Order: sequence, then C-alpha cells, then structure tokens
Amino acid sequence: MARALYIHWPFCARKCPYCDFNSHVRASVDHAAWQEALIADMRHEARLAGGEPLASIFFGGGTPSLMPPALVAVLLAEAERLWGFAPGIEITLEANPSSVEAERFAGLAAAGVNRVSLGLQSLDDEALKFLGRLHDVAEGLEAFRTATRVFERVNADLIYARPGQTMAGWREELSRAIDLGAGHLSLYQLTIEAGTRFATDVRTGAFTPLDDDPAADLFALTRELTADAGLPAYEISNHARPGDESRHNLTYWRYQDYAGIGPGAHGRRGGRATVRHRKPENWLAAVAGHGNGIAEERALAVSEQAAEALLMGLRLAEGVDLAALSERFHIPANQLIDRERLRFHQSLGLVRFEGARITVTHSGMPLLDALLGELVPGELVAA
Repeated sequence: MARALYIHWPFCARKCPYCDFNSHVRASVDHAAWQEALIADMRHEARLAGGEPLASIFFGGGTPSLMPPALVAVLLAEAERLWGFAPGIEITLEANPSSVEAERFAGLAAAGVNRVSLGLQSLDDEALKFLGRLHDVAEGLEAFRTATRVFERVNADLIYARPGQTMAGWREELSRAIDLGAGHLSLYQLTIEAGTRFATDVRTGAFTPLDDDPAADLFALTRELTADAGLPAYEISNHARPGDESRHNLTYWRYQDYAGIGPGAHGRRGGRATVRHRKPENWLAAVAGHGNGIAEERALAVSEQAAEALLMGLRLAEGVDLAALSERFHIPANQLIDRERLRFHQSLGLVRFEGARITVTHSGMPLLDALLGELVPGELVAA
C-alpha cells in the first residue's frame, strides 16, 4: 500500500511568527530516545502498510536539518529494511539556511538525502526580520550554494504578498531567486493562521495584511515570471522544471497512500486515516506504551475519500480525471461534481472540462478555495 513515508521532526531553534505547523522549541533533545521511538512508530506502519517499495521519503518539521546526520542514516536504513526502496527513490529533507545547519549538509547527503527543501523565505533582509527568521540574505545564499553542491535536487521556499510588498519589489526578488538556478520553487502567499503570533499582531493592529487585489496581482506576476523561466506552476504554489516536481508531494495531491510517523504526522493507508499525537512528549509516551504514536485512526467513507481526492487534485495543473475517480470510488461521475456550477465557471474561463478531465485555469487558481466550494457537491463533502 504505502509508496511514500513522511517522518516528522518537531523541533525548531525558534518558532516563526507566521508558522502554524507542529513545531516546538526545547532546550535539549534526547536523540537516542527519539531514534528508538521513531523506529518503533515506523515498524508499526510497515506491519500494516507494507508491500511495495518506497518511492519517496520526506523529513518535515519543525526543522529536520537540526537532526544529526547519523540519526537520519539510521532511519533511512530501517525504512529500506522494512519496505525496500524503489529505483531512483526521492529522499527530501526540509532545511533552514543558517550556517550551523548548512554545515550538516554533507553529512545528510552521505546519509542518503538527495533532495533538500531550503527555507530561504525571502531575499530581503528587512523581510527576513519581519518573518522572524534567524538568517540573513547573505547566509541564505551561501547555504543555497552549499546545497546545490551537495544534493542532487534543491527546492527553495519563499513567502510573498507580505504587508506593503509592491509588484516591482517582488519582480526583483523573484527574478533573483529564479537566477539562483533551482529546479523547484515553492512560492507561498503569506497567510495569517489562527493561533500564530502574526494573528495576534494583526488583531492588535501591529500590521495590516496585504489586500486581496494586490495579492492577486502578485500571484499573476509569480506565474508569469516562473513560466517564462521554464518553471511552470504544476500546483497552485509549486513551480518546477519538467521532471523536477516533488514526487512526494504529488503523492498527497494525487490522493495516494502514505505512512506518516512522528508527532502530529498524518497518514493514509487502505481507506483509513491516521493522526499521531501532536505534542512531542505525548507522542513519546504513546510509543512507549503502545508501540506507536497514533492518537486517532478511523475509516474514511468512500464519499469522503472522493471529496478529498477532488479537493487535492484540483490544486494541480493536471487537474482530475472524473472517469478515473468514478471507477476508483464506485461513484457515478455525475455525482462527483456539480455540473451546473461547472458549466457556469467554465463559461467564465475559470475551469476547463475536456473529455473527462477538469482543470482549473490560470484565471481560476487565485479563486481556488471558492471554486472548490462550488464545484465539489456539499453532500459529497458532508457525507
């Protein structure tokens, strides 16, 4: 079943003010205890979701580049023993560009990591301060150069649509990022997530988020510049040279099975959803007591799976094949989509429907959340 494995490392040197991921700051980490627990959690999933060699592994966080390379090597060796590796397996690790972490890159590559996702976040020092990052532009660029020498593939993350950001400023910054030569760019609009420090700052008037219209203009500019550079958007926020797409993330967006281990990790296997305990200490206690860190496991109704497959798949430039989804979930194609709203949005040029395939157009992507709410029938989502 499982063709992909997600490993969550929850620790960060500092919590970023925009981040709502499951990340925690701790004075110290017992790496031996974490190695033992992660292996136990991994073995539990392999017993239930084994069978096929892994095509991808993703170390997410938190800040996985804080992991000792020796720990990464042990986890990869165990994953290969349990599942086996498919030829050309993609092994990605998220990294921050501080000099301390960049010093680990050679060791991480030697451990088996062949793709790194580097959190540059901005190429403007003032913006990096605003975003609460620990590195500056010079340090970020040096880490990027180190990464390209060490890893086979490099992705760079950037955040745009920041307060007061202009078209000219983003054009210059993004052009500079493109010129770095990465085969993959993840370009995210700044969103204010509940429970973050930025949510408090907005509520207290410390800053005002960028309005929707200028944010939409920046989104259009992003697509234009990346397409012109040979890095077209294959997902709403992800851009790559053909062949450099994130195979691991495509597993999620194409609604395929994956195992997820570590604190807060989600997984999906054989029509069942798993969620691990979120707090590191609670996860460790669960593994010690039960041999796995699962907080919740439940069967997914077929209609729920179909709705999720649509909601994820329409994020992709390739869209979704209704006939294939109908066959997969045994639901008539005319029940998978609201045909009346589909025709309406097609007339506006926001979606295309050719053969059995639905895709959201460039014009429709900035409105994706609203479109999904209209195209995917409410009874399918609520079932």
